[in-house]
Amino acid sequence: MRIPALLFIVLPLVEIAGFIVVGQAVGVVTTLGLIVLSTVTGLMLLRVHGFGMLRKLREEGQATTDAGKAFVDGAMIAAAAILLIIPGFVTDLLGLLLLLPFVRKVVWLRLGARTVFFSSRQQYYAGPRGSSQREDSRTIDLHEVDFHREPDNSSPWHIKKEGDR
Repeated sequence: MRIPALLFIVLPLVEIAGFIVVGQAVGVVTTLGLIVLSTVTGLMLLRVHGFGMLRKLREEGQATTDAGKAFVDGAMIAAAAILLIIPGFVTDLLGLLLLLPFVRKVVWLRLGARTVFFSSRQQYYAGPRGSSQREDSRTIDLHEVDFHREPDNSSPWHIKKEGDR
């Protein structure tokens, strides 16, 4: 809980220092132009990539391939666009790094093993190498005559009737 709070305090200070350093190096007008340019670029990227990601997820979902990597890849590009929209050179640098495919691959290798994706038909555990294991292999289907539930009269949730003790 302390890291996000510290991040909200330190990040603006680092961004202000970045404004000062860049402003002294290239001038105030150029600095403001770079900030506006990165914001417009982030907005355009978010708009274009948002529709593209939805189309790609739909295509991969219909092809019944592993849509998890496509989803995470799209989410990282969307995060990069949001980082570009936020004014500041440090967040712009992080956003530009997330746009690089090999950086996204490294992030996927770090997070993929712990990521679980659900679809309407099955559940995937996405591994770092893009391999997925279908979770529905553990499912046991029973016919409704094979399964029945007996009420537990000792349960505190059991509604007592007049004949029950």
